[in-house]
Amino acid sequence: MSTCYAKWPANQDALVEKVEQIRRDNAIPGVVVLLRNGDHQWLQAFGVADLKTKQPMQTDMAFRAGSNTKTMTATVILQLVQEGKLKLEDKVSKFFDNVPQGDEVTIADLLDMRSGIANYSEIKSFNQTLDEQPDKTYSPQQLIQLGIEQKAMFKPGSKYFYSNTNYVMLGVLIERMTEMPLEEVFQQRIFTPLKLTRTSMPAKDDNQLPPPFAHGYMFGTNVNSELTEQEQKQAVAGKLLPSDMTLANPSWAWAAGAAISTADDLADYVEVLIGGGLLDESMQAKRLASIRPANPDDPQSAGYGLGIAQMGPMIGHDGSLPGYQSFMGHDPKTGLTMIVLTNLQDTPGGEMAANVIAKDLIQMMAPAK
Repeated sequence: MSTCYAKWPANQDALVEKVEQIRRDNAIPGVVVLLRNGDHQWLQAFGVADLKTKQPMQTDMAFRAGSNTKTMTATVILQLVQEGKLKLEDKVSKFFDNVPQGDEVTIADLLDMRSGIANYSEIKSFNQTLDEQPDKTYSPQQLIQLGIEQKAMFKPGSKYFYSNTNYVMLGVLIERMTEMPLEEVFQQRIFTPLKLTRTSMPAKDDNQLPPPFAHGYMFGTNVNSELTEQEQKQAVAGKLLPSDMTLANPSWAWAAGAAISTADDLADYVEVLIGGGLLDESMQAKRLASIRPANPDDPQSAGYGLGIAQMGPMIGHDGSLPGYQSFMGHDPKTGLTMIVLTNLQDTPGGEMAANVIAKDLIQMMAPAK
């Protein structure tokens, strides 16, 4: 299925060929790609949504959006700052006990991944539980406890380190400040105003996806996602099949990664997220200006700020959790919006599946110099 207005983009055939080549070379079951600029939109589905039934991928299918959820959590936190209920310089110790260096870590440090708080989802025993009990429901308090039990990693504000613990803490703060479940807050403050009818934040005990949805797949396990060279060859040849992770409970990612969405909805969302409309002008400008290179020694490295990321000219985020990987970005200079959704988390070679496609498409859509 594809939607195409005014035969845009001109290099459509090359784009199709590129996506299909990457999909085949990396054993990705299915992909949805959306490109938009003003009134021009190209939306196409590739491959299958279900390896068992061979149901073709559809452009309107729901995917787990992974860490794109962080942009939603951060947006609500920044709205609460605007409303005077929080300050970016508030210390975490004001709200949480026993956080390593909690009297130095600020809300801003949580938002831009410079808190030094360890990432609970990198703990081996935690990943063993994810493998053994995929339907387990986690409470935010359990997740935070796992993160703050670990030693502090560095002095707050001094380095970048991506930690889901930061965002689960921010989710708890949102619930406290609004006295509402996070899923209702997102609905009220983001999904309803933007008319995102196919986007949702599931309740913690909800492992379902709204139909139509893509089944999600993963090679390896949470404990060991690396395939041997032999296994990689077998995967690409179709002799080693990935596991179906569709109904794994996403509560372990919660405010850091549990939202569900579609290509169309994510495109509408990221355009407002980057172009403005969810925050006042001053806060929006502050948010965009907050992006700094994740690796200060490499100014060209991916950047991260107050709940938004930058990859090349694209500002937005990506998302990855068992079964799914997604990329959403908007280039405020050219007006290009790009969404790539895959129903495979990592390629057999260990790269994030949607990001591999997005990197090539960004280059192919770059303005001619």
